[in-house]
This record gives sequence, structure tokens and C-alpha cells, in this order.
Amino acid sequence: MQTSIPCTLMRGGTSKGLYFLARDLPEDTRARDAMLLAAMGSPDERQIDGMGGAHPLTSKVAVVSPSSRSDADVDYLFLQVVVDRAEVSDSQNCGNILAGVGPFAIEQGLVAVTGPETPVRIHLVNTGSVAVARVKTDGTEVVYEGDARIDGVPGTAAPLMLDFLDVAGSSCGSLLPTGSASDRIEGVEVTCIDNGMPVVVLSAADFGLSGYESPAELEKNAELKQRLEAIRLQAGARMHLGDVTDKTVPKMTLVARARNGGLISTRTFIPHRVHEAIGVLGAVSVATACIVPGSVAQRVVGHIEEGTHSLEVEHPSGFFTIEMEFVSDDSGVGVRRSALLRTARKLMQGQVFVPGGWSQS
Repeated sequence: MQTSIPCTLMRGGTSKGLYFLARDLPEDTRARDAMLLAAMGSPDERQIDGMGGAHPLTSKVAVVSPSSRSDADVDYLFLQVVVDRAEVSDSQNCGNILAGVGPFAIEQGLVAVTGPETPVRIHLVNTGSVAVARVKTDGTEVVYEGDARIDGVPGTAAPLMLDFLDVAGSSCGSLLPTGSASDRIEGVEVTCIDNGMPVVVLSAADFGLSGYESPAELEKNAELKQRLEAIRLQAGARMHLGDVTDKTVPKMTLVARARNGGLISTRTFIPHRVHEAIGVLGAVSVATACIVPGSVAQRVVGHIEEGTHSLEVEHPSGFFTIEMEFVSDDSGVGVRRSALLRTARKLMQGQVFVPGGWSQS
């Protein structure tokens, strides 16, 4: 017997995933995860028997519901469905999938349209932070067409601005969870930072790399991946994330001087596959590292005066622009606002079918 569950397939930023209303999923976590594994077709490297796209960026889930908080409209739980293992992780946020939450919430009747732009306040359940999505609407419904372009996605779509509020330390407890702008792990200088996404920033040169290698080249470098994983396991403990062996955080980002007019060049492991671009919140954390005195990233880019800046993070398929306002004093760096442009598009809406029967209550 197969079970059908209402579902929307959406592209959010440079990711793609299944969006569900929480009320349509099993309340029991084990039953829910088993259903999502079946829906995606995991564990299987091809995900041939499900909706997944055989890559971490296309094996993602958003669970949306009316918010439990007075300062938000909706709750958004992000779940990463692992491609080749029977594992569903809630250990991180996803800013790309976040881009589709506002439009989805409006279309599901959770938020009313307010005019040519509808703000949707979103509680990111994974970390307890809040973001505001500014969704283009025409007075009655979501507008997906537009002339905004983001690197890593062909064509154009309606612009969708994301404002992140108070995300510093949302996973690790503080912006610099080790208490230092730089640490030495396995003989390598690193910066451990969390401004919405736990990231370990490392200089590509310390691994004998230029920092401009393609994702395919880095994927083939077994020695590099082993060294990064050894560092990641130790960094995870220092960042108060516990044993991260089976977790998708922290991400590992190699940095080098920008070569295409941006602020800094990046290559990111998420954490074992190499990202074809860079994640939304990962980019925010890396950009934040660039303004922290003494960090690995700041030593690459040089000093940046406090204020409001447009910081362009280079990645394998283009640029990621973050508008950041920050102050700096003897106590450290304080990020007042992080905002960025994304786009989203509804791809399909209907029922996803999974084998077996799960209770919907």
C-alpha cells in the first residue's frame, strides 16, 4: 500500500527540496524521518526510487507551520535527507531552502498578502533565530517572475530579500564559539565562526592549494578530504557541537584572495561533498569572518571599517553578495544586520507517494 502526502517541490536559491505543512506529516519523529527517506529515495546514491536529485543540495525538506512564537508568522524546520545513508538531520539551518518558505506560507494560507511586497517573519526552528522574507506579490498572490539573477541558477526570477535577525551564535552559543578569532588544529590555523551556520574557515594555501580549484578537482583529493575531516571532528567539539561524526555541521571553507573582483574566494565542503556554490548562511558566516580582526579570512582580505558594507563572496559558480552592518569595539565585533538577495520558484505541487502506511496524526 502507498501513502500520499500533500507536497510542493520548490527551488529555493541554489537548492531544491520538498515543502510540507507540518500537519500533513507524522508527529512521531521516527515515522516522519522514515517517510521522508522513502519520499526522497534514500539511502541510494542515485535516489532513483524517490524525489531526491542524488546530491545534498537537492535532497532537502522544509516543514512549515503557524508559528509558536509571537514575533513570527510561521515556523520553519529544515531537514537534510542524506543521500546514501538512512539519515535525516536537523542539526543546521538552510538559507537557500528558507527562500521558498515565504512564498509557500502565503500560498498555503498561513500569511495574508499585504500588497506589492509581503513580509513573512520566519522562525528558524533549528536554531531559534528569526528571518524576514520580503516576497513579491501582486496584491492577491505570489509573483515568481522577475528580472533578478543569482549565480548558480539559470534565468531570472522575482527578487526575494532575506533579512537575518540575531543569528550570531544560533547553533554554537556565540559568534566565535572557541572564544578566539583563530585556533590551531592538526597544525593548521583555523577560524571557527557561527553567524547562522557553523563554519570552519581555513586558508587554501595551508593545504598546498590555490583556492581556485574546481569542485571536481577537490572531490578527487582524498588526502585533502581526510585532513579536513580530522580537523572538522576536533573543531566540532570545540564549537560545542559535540561529536560531529554523523552531523552535517560544521561546514569547512577554504579561502583565498579574490580574483574576480569580490572580497574573498571560497571552496566549501558541506561537509564531505564540495558545494558547487556556497550556502546562504555559510556565506554570511564567511563574510562575517572577514570583518573579525585576527581571523584567517581577515588576514586574507585586510581590515574593513565598521559600518554598512556590500560584501561579495566568490564561489565556484559566481558571487554571493551580503549586505552587512556591523560595529567594532574593544569587546569585539557586533553584527547588526545581514541581508541578501535570493530567488525561489514553485516547480510542482500535488501528492508525493511513499510505500507503507504512516499515521497522519
